[in-house]
Amino acid sequence: MKVDLHTHTDRSDGTLSPTGLLEYLRDQGVEVASITDHDTLAAYDDRLDMQGLTLIPGVEFSANVGTMGVHIVGLGVEPNGAAMRTASERQQSARARRADAIALALEKVAGTGLRTAASELAGGRVPGRPHFAQALVAQGLVKNSQQAFKRYLGKGKRGHVATDWPDMQTVNGWIRDAGGVSVLAHPARYRLNRNKLLRLVREFCEAGGEAIEVISGKQDPATTRQLAEIAESHKLLASKGSDFHSPTQTWLKPGRLPPLPSMCVPVWEHLPLS
Repeated sequence: MKVDLHTHTDRSDGTLSPTGLLEYLRDQGVEVASITDHDTLAAYDDRLDMQGLTLIPGVEFSANVGTMGVHIVGLGVEPNGAAMRTASERQQSARARRADAIALALEKVAGTGLRTAASELAGGRVPGRPHFAQALVAQGLVKNSQQAFKRYLGKGKRGHVATDWPDMQTVNGWIRDAGGVSVLAHPARYRLNRNKLLRLVREFCEAGGEAIEVISGKQDPATTRQLAEIAESHKLLASKGSDFHSPTQTWLKPGRLPPLPSMCVPVWEHLPLS
């Protein structure tokens, strides 16, 4: 069974509409999927044709651990319930404040129209950093989005803004109240040494976390084995996802994720599949 529990649409920073994403996933042979847009469940407001595909409602929330930002995926949540409405409203407000701060920080470089340009690229929704990167490219200030992050939006640069995301316990509580399972997203991408990674996982567990992504996009087998061992030792369920954003993301398409290691307990076995 081909499973992908981490994908994005144009309701956050992906390029496909919710309908377009589901069509793409089916074309790639995916059988069980989740749309996990950043801090919003707006994709689930659409009439979605799930014929030939099992869709697990999901979301990817931003959280802070001290000064470090992490992402927590909620799987199996009730998209239209009170818990998710409250959570997404809180997160969207934080994103709007961050967008205003980024635009102000880059005003001397990009002028006063950057916020409007980024919003237009976000389809009128609250823009994220990728939309600001695209706006900087459109202005000719950088050649591509990677250069935009390197010069202006990355950590330590003038456009990098600390955001008042909630702590992990708060986020895990939102997900639990919505009937879902909390998953620590892409643990290997935080660039932590083993001791710091284990501390993060321990704190995630103490905050009510229930699973981690053992496979996230393209990663080497050694990383997968390490995360599988961490999941087993902490009695965490295992998830996997491509973190898909666009068909131009050619390095790993949905449907090509390897199977979870045999020691893992798949998170989807603990979620209702209908």
